[in-house]
Amino acid sequence: MSDDKKPSLIGRWFGGGREAPVAPEEERQPPTEAPVVAPEPAVARPSWYHRLTSGMSRSSQAIGGGIVSIFTKRKLDAGTLEELEDVLIQADLGIAVASAIADRLSAERYGKDVTDDDVRTILAAEVEKVLAPVAVPFALKVDTAPQVILVVGVNGSGKTTTIGKLASKFTAEGRKVMLAAGDTFRAAAIDQLKVWAERAHVPIVAREVGADSAGLAFEALTQAKAEGIDVLMIDTAGRLQNKAELMAELEKVVRVLRKIDPTAPHDVLLVLDATTGQNAISQVEAFGRTAGVTGLVMTKLDGTARGGILVAIAEKFGLPVHFIGVGEGIDDLEPFAARDFARAIAGLGD
Repeated sequence: MSDDKKPSLIGRWFGGGREAPVAPEEERQPPTEAPVVAPEPAVARPSWYHRLTSGMSRSSQAIGGGIVSIFTKRKLDAGTLEELEDVLIQADLGIAVASAIADRLSAERYGKDVTDDDVRTILAAEVEKVLAPVAVPFALKVDTAPQVILVVGVNGSGKTTTIGKLASKFTAEGRKVMLAAGDTFRAAAIDQLKVWAERAHVPIVAREVGADSAGLAFEALTQAKAEGIDVLMIDTAGRLQNKAELMAELEKVVRVLRKIDPTAPHDVLLVLDATTGQNAISQVEAFGRTAGVTGLVMTKLDGTARGGILVAIAEKFGLPVHFIGVGEGIDDLEPFAARDFARAIAGLGD
């Protein structure tokens, strides 16, 4: 065969019917095994108390900084007690609570050296006294179906996110949950609630922007009864508490629900943004008159140095505080515990 008729090297290996050349035995390399990669150790999620204290660090630092500045190398006298009350009032704890703390400190340590830890301990104990009666777990009723939960509050308070997180929690407990996008004034609110419904794998009743919110609530409750839903959570428009016409519309939603079920809504949860400080008190008053608030959820405690407002609200209104939030994660909304909150705001360890 002439050279131009010989198959090419590649042709001789794969197409010419001859075996590919084999390397000498000493040159052969053993097959390379894939390296065994050890799985990365699971990262332990911080405890709720750790997340709470971390989230409330602004509040505890604001209070703690004032305490340290007052009691460094000073005995407890009338002047230091007055300064302490000012610090606590500025932290939105309220006059009544601030006075109670100062009175107890005076009774136990007047004329003596006082450390900032002494003050923090008394602060935590007095705050816990105020909060313990309102730290009421939220109850899902076994004899009410559907249990209608109306969620109210001003724009930006975290209503829609709170509904989504609670829907996930209730679903995980085995409840059949339905959502209703009653904030028909904002497309973003409707879309956001749809996303949460998808995450929680629950049905949602929604209409176009501008639809009648009372009519939507009526439709949602009718459908929930027909489908054997356990919990119906209704979002509402974020009304400013000083807008009479908008608050009147919220009253209409309540009236319409009662045409189907005279006992509905069974719960009216007011979602409060901790960063609003003293304005939260006027929100409790206004929504209480309009919708009959039965319980509170306080959000954004991680974004403010004004977490003490929850103490002032508890002392003034005595409404149950069911949940508090210290972040955007689904696990960052947890049942309210008086002792944990009191120690976190005082800057004490668990």
